[in-house]
Amino acid sequence: MQNFNHLITTRPHEVRQVLISDLHLSPEEPALVQAFLALLDDCLALPALKRLFILGDWFEVWLGDDAYLTLAKAEQQAHWLTPLIAKLKQLRIDGCEILVMHGNRDFLLGQPFCSLFGGQIIYEPYKLVIGEQSYRLEHGDALCTDDKKYQFFRKIMRHRLTQWYLLNKSLEKRLAIADKMRHKSQQNNTTKASYIMDVNEVSVNRAVYSFDALLHGHTHRPRIHRSSDGKSRYVLGDWRLSDTETRQPKVSAVIGTITADINADHNDPSAEFNLIEFKYLSR
Repeated sequence: MQNFNHLITTRPHEVRQVLISDLHLSPEEPALVQAFLALLDDCLALPALKRLFILGDWFEVWLGDDAYLTLAKAEQQAHWLTPLIAKLKQLRIDGCEILVMHGNRDFLLGQPFCSLFGGQIIYEPYKLVIGEQSYRLEHGDALCTDDKKYQFFRKIMRHRLTQWYLLNKSLEKRLAIADKMRHKSQQNNTTKASYIMDVNEVSVNRAVYSFDALLHGHTHRPRIHRSSDGKSRYVLGDWRLSDTETRQPKVSAVIGTITADINADHNDPSAEFNLIEFKYLSR
């Protein structure tokens, strides 16, 4: 698999769009936050970058935009999200759209927070044309239909009334609810068969029926899969800490890039999508 650092140092003018998912950022994992900031630095250096997609689970948990927006100015200045917002805002000023999709952990993320850096919430399924191919973009959890309990839970949590109810609770109560749900999810996942937490083939075929290919994250099984209907299913990877015992933890992830010829316009029919390996060594 091609390396992102090699791509941006040898063909920087060809990189037009970058797609990532499942970063699971939190203050408890500073190396992941630093890795994301490093990726944004790379994006800021790309002269022809037009779009950055974040396809869900950007954060490990999101209690609501007010958790950041209601902070006093001094508290915001010291907050771990502030450097991230500043780089995203600069990226948007430089002409790169920032499109954010909900995941199963950050479905309370709202447009008010994304507006801080000029980003835009997008909803699944999102159609993206790459070259002459149409791609269906989604987070991926809706495709795991063998997990009946999770799909029921997902339906309840994505309902507007449920989200209104949660967002009207205090931050302390929301945090307690989130901790309880995460603990229960971790317990349940230890007893589930591996196939239950992967996508269902029938659901994949149904989803990709009117598209040429499917692109998602969530399952943490990055690679190019082939559906039983013969269509490609590209899975982005989660951001992983390796060598956690060392003083310089490494972060790696499989991300997506769309490249086009250096002289091509925005709708270049020869544009290509590829899965790329991104690596970051904390200093």
